[in-house]
Amino acid sequence: MTRHVRIEGKIVDAFYLLLIFLAIASGICAAQPVAGKEDLVYVGTYTDHGSKGIYSYRFDSKTGHLTEIGLVAETENPTFLALDTHQRFLYAANEIPTYMGQPTGAVSAFAIDSGTGKLSLLNQLSSRSPGPAYISVDRTGKYVLTANYPLGSVTVFPILDNGGLGDPSAFIQHKGSSVNADRQTGPHAHAIELSPDNRFALVADLGIDQVLVYPFDQSTGRLGEPHTAKIDPGSGPRHLRFSPNGKFVYLINEMLSNVTVFSYDAANGGLSKVQTISTLPKDFAGKSSAAEIQIHPSGKFLYASNRGDDSIAEFAIDETKGTLTPIENVATQGKTPRNFALDPSGSWLLDANQDSNNIVVFRLDQKTGRLKPAGETVQLASPVCITFVETIMARKHK
Repeated sequence: MTRHVRIEGKIVDAFYLLLIFLAIASGICAAQPVAGKEDLVYVGTYTDHGSKGIYSYRFDSKTGHLTEIGLVAETENPTFLALDTHQRFLYAANEIPTYMGQPTGAVSAFAIDSGTGKLSLLNQLSSRSPGPAYISVDRTGKYVLTANYPLGSVTVFPILDNGGLGDPSAFIQHKGSSVNADRQTGPHAHAIELSPDNRFALVADLGIDQVLVYPFDQSTGRLGEPHTAKIDPGSGPRHLRFSPNGKFVYLINEMLSNVTVFSYDAANGGLSKVQTISTLPKDFAGKSSAAEIQIHPSGKFLYASNRGDDSIAEFAIDETKGTLTPIENVATQGKTPRNFALDPSGSWLLDANQDSNNIVVFRLDQKTGRLKPAGETVQLASPVCITFVETIMARKHK
């Protein structure tokens, strides 16, 4: 027997009403972002304490759970990693003193299998200087840039059509020194980043207490004559990040454990100091050095790691002035937080504790910026760099 219901004086078949309801509900569900899709995570390591190269995990952005894939590329000291703009290729700075019998480090190019997480070596080249400590890709995805720490230089490599690297298009040796007789007797380039418009390459040099701003020719991969921003003597510039709106640059200084905030002039790459603020708790009295700095995708929060205090400092960002206000310092649940990364959703932070051989997952409150241990920890020898790759499935549902 067919059942009917009365709606606004009309008789409607309940069966068809049910079909309509299910169709609407299905449409609503399809319109919602699907949480919990798995991203790939790559981890670079020092290979002198038991690890063998680059390791991979799958990360569930709903639960914060890491599922081990394992060793995906055997290579020596891949201590910093970078992705191409389409997340098809991974580049590693091999922080080694000699390569093929020469006093230089190396740079490796890998193709990513997003299905398995495995990496296939495309090629490996000399970095033209020992110990490359940082690697980045320009915003067109056409060049790889390295900062070579021990002697203080930068190298630019063109990316070939197959994702491999060509011979360098630029190499520049820094000169100078600063006030610390133990660590600043010569230049030590520690990071290189491109401006949002890709017109300038900014290099943090720990040894000379400067940020060098190079004009970058994205058609040739060459670097022009730089202008510089001087930092307080003995600071030891390490890593830097642009604000999402491109108006500010945030520089973490390793030796004095603080962050220098600059306003950024996009027209000429000019940097003007706005603020310097400590990354350490007010009552901290021991020895510590700052390491990594990251900005939340929302532009509202900044995070910085302290090795010694073994904490991550949380700051609120004034998006108009660029200034930082401390929120709190949270313990990293390990020793020597060399590097950390925010997941693509902005809901999690993964911290690599180099000397306690573990990666710790923190839940991030996107309203307050505060971090809380999620109860997820994995063991890995000497983790020093974490890089996320959004899988096709995860990107599709964002």
